[in-house]
Amino acid sequence: MSKTIISSAKAPAAIGTYSQAVRVGDTVYLSGQLGLDPATMQLVDGIDAQVIRVFENLKAVVEAAGGSLADIVKLNVYLTDLANFAKVNEAMATYFSEPFPARAALGVAALPRGGLVEADGVMVLTK
Repeated sequence: MSKTIISSAKAPAAIGTYSQAVRVGDTVYLSGQLGLDPATMQLVDGIDAQVIRVFENLKAVVEAAGGSLADIVKLNVYLTDLANFAKVNEAMATYFSEPFPARAALGVAALPRGGLVEADGVMVLTK
């Protein structure tokens, strides 16, 4: 099976040896998105803004792949402080609707660029 590289100028450019997303068949593997502003490539200020920016960045990539956030079947969220998990839930309620994707939330010691939150996922396109 061949793979297709997915890229969106509305999400931060890859800052390493990876692609924003890779499609294999009907499955799209989404790389982690930080709270980076795609125009400046700088982190937005504070956890609230970073959580929103993470979901906006994921949204841009899934749309570039021809899908929507509703097509995400598995979401992984990484937080440097699990006390901020409620903020992720609040944001998810505005970006996702039932049935919600499967999800894992992990506390991590650090994220690239000093980010406070990162999310990656897997999307399945059935259209």
